[in-house]
Amino acid sequence: MKKIFFRTLQSALALSLMALTGCMSPGVKGYKTKPYTIRGIRYHPMQPRECLGHVDIGIASHYDESGLIFPGKTSTGENIWPWTRAAAHKTLPLPCKIRVTNLKNGRSTTVRLNDRGPFIPGRLLDVTKPVARELGFVDQGLTKVKIQVLSVGDGPYRLR
Repeated sequence: MKKIFFRTLQSALALSLMALTGCMSPGVKGYKTKPYTIRGIRYHPMQPRECLGHVDIGIASHYDESGLIFPGKTSTGENIWPWTRAAAHKTLPLPCKIRVTNLKNGRSTTVRLNDRGPFIPGRLLDVTKPVARELGFVDQGLTKVKIQVLSVGDGPYRLR
């Protein structure tokens, strides 16, 4: 009886590990730059080469995925968990890596954009809770940030 239990447990752990490692790789080849419409507004993402070094200043918010029992999906098809470090932007190509600086306290971090949003007027960037914690605004919910595009794409598609 114990052998059957441990084999079942071992199999379940192995399947869980395979599922977790499979969800860590990006689900998009090249770049996501196709125009899209949300709530009647048409967005036209920038092309990869035109956004390298792009700098912008605006309001960042954070979304809280801590209540998720199952992972959500990003625009690139990646799973998003409560511990995921990621961000969303309406018009930068996906995926891309950006430096985000909280202009209220000077804290800075790099993060990978893999989702679209925020779709609330006046907001530039949406980050996951771990990124908001790192930038020091998790309790406030919103802060003024500066973003700078460091690279676009992953692997053989990466542009710097």
